[in-house]
Amino acid sequence: MRLVILDRDGVINHDSEDYIKSPEEWQPLPGSLEAIARLKAAGFRVVVFTNQSGLARGLFDRPTLDAIHAKMKAAVLACGGELDAIYLCPHGPGDNCSCRKPLPGMLHQISGDLGVSLLGTPVIGDSKRDLQAARAVGARPILVRTGNGAATEAAGGGEGAEVVDDLAAAADMLINETRD
Repeated sequence: MRLVILDRDGVINHDSEDYIKSPEEWQPLPGSLEAIARLKAAGFRVVVFTNQSGLARGLFDRPTLDAIHAKMKAAVLACGGELDAIYLCPHGPGDNCSCRKPLPGMLHQISGDLGVSLLGTPVIGDSKRDLQAARAVGARPILVRTGNGAATEAAGGGEGAEVVDDLAAAADMLINETRD
């Protein structure tokens, strides 16, 4: 089974310092939905893992987050793709949970639920914490320059990760590797 794990905000959709708090605020990045469709067509399972501390902060509730994710799933489906699962951390920075990135709790849960090792599995993110979580489980960290990615790269937060312009470039790279 080929698997790819994606961060949400800044990788699939536009990010906001004020959080994505409604379905209306969720807007896909150019080419991201088509990239997911290409990954699915190439035989990848596509899973999202995302910190959503806006829940703990009271900025939105679970039904609103579910509506945001329903919009994202429908948009991916409209482009011919599919998300196999969405994992999220609902906690705030001070909650001391094991699932909030950069800790690898969500990745351990994905591994357990799917019954797969994440060793070498591509994990695509736009922040240092995404890459740190990936490294903690022996996954393959890939930094995109969208979202916070360019700033992460400029600050040295890529720490040896592969760096690509966006999710479309990452998808092309991974799909080409399967052909070799």
